[in-house]
Amino acid sequence: MHKGHLNILSEASKLGRVVVGVLSDSAISSYKRVPYMSYADRSEIISSLRFVDKVVIQDSLSYASNLREIRPEYVVHGDDWREGPQKQTREEVVAILQEYGGKLVEIPYTENVSSTRFIEQLEEENFLPTIRLSRLRRLLEVKGTIRAIEAHSGLTAAIVENSRVGNRTFDAIWLSSLTDATLRGKPDIEVVGLTPRIHSIGDMVEVTRKPFIFDGDTGGMPEHFHYMVQNLEMAGVSAVIIEDKIGLKRNSLFGTEVKQNQATKEEFAEKIRVGVLAKRSSDFMIIARIESLIFDKPTSDALDRAFHYIDAGADGIMIHSSKKNGEDILDFMYQFRNQDKITPLVVVPSAFPSLGFDALAEAGANIVIYANQLLRAAYPAMVFAAEAILENNGSLSIENELMSIKEILRLIPGENLAN
Repeated sequence: MHKGHLNILSEASKLGRVVVGVLSDSAISSYKRVPYMSYADRSEIISSLRFVDKVVIQDSLSYASNLREIRPEYVVHGDDWREGPQKQTREEVVAILQEYGGKLVEIPYTENVSSTRFIEQLEEENFLPTIRLSRLRRLLEVKGTIRAIEAHSGLTAAIVENSRVGNRTFDAIWLSSLTDATLRGKPDIEVVGLTPRIHSIGDMVEVTRKPFIFDGDTGGMPEHFHYMVQNLEMAGVSAVIIEDKIGLKRNSLFGTEVKQNQATKEEFAEKIRVGVLAKRSSDFMIIARIESLIFDKPTSDALDRAFHYIDAGADGIMIHSSKKNGEDILDFMYQFRNQDKITPLVVVPSAFPSLGFDALAEAGANIVIYANQLLRAAYPAMVFAAEAILENNGSLSIENELMSIKEILRLIPGENLAN
């Protein structure tokens, strides 16, 4: 709320009773960012202003339903919506006002005031680990289903932060044990310790404000998991996902091709309880990853484990499969949602990419993780460049396919400070 808003309300009050449409959280996040304050809090603040007679909720960027219900004599708005994402909204408002003879009053935009700039300044000054930690729950509350993608460095985190197609962005970053191990030239068997993995997060926090979801593998011994939870909280990580396997951890996409062992539901539930007791923040999420479908066990086994883990305190359930069509995943989600419509469900469609985001969301998924695509895209490109330089005895043949040095320098925050 800034002086530009207050000016609009003041001018509106000269025309009669003032009814303010307050955008819902989901409406705001559809074209901007997830609002820091909830709709209830924002509505209460605006209701208390002396210019305001009534507040109504606006569930989308469209004013249509409220206009047709209230039929105000005037619609008062800043003139900044003539261009940009609200241009179509303005055109719709004008058309509806013409239906019954209402008038549009546009107030000149207040110079040198920008709510976006205020938010950016707030984020720069106050994006501490505790604030970042709480972001995942807030995103789930507002958006229902979110996209996460793996990042493994400051550069890849910057790519995730700035990737946007229309209104689509990635909402969170997945900290994959597979990519962390691969980058270090090591196998995906929990050989990379917690400390170096947390250190790598430090490179990412400087370039992204998105929440982190940590791939905790099996979580180790219960005593180790206690330590993991508290260290991840201090690092500002929002959630950890651990899988119900014991013994030497092997990548789940091997399925039954390699020897793997699933923990009993009782011993894994005990590990979850240890993690829950270790939490210092109610915002931190412990998500239980169920491997039953990987072991070719029936859906009933996965469902039984899911509800057992929820009873133990798990904040969410991840269901995993190595089958290409994803039908077993959909079957699990449909059956799970018939019994539990609240607990967040996580899916990683690495083995079944034909199932798109919308299909998974419709089936009940709340977090869709693209777990290794950035690393898988980078490796072939680097191999191609290396072999081309050897083959052509120089890099001239591939220069047009590479980023320029200047473009790389622009990616680095603060690079121009030396100039």
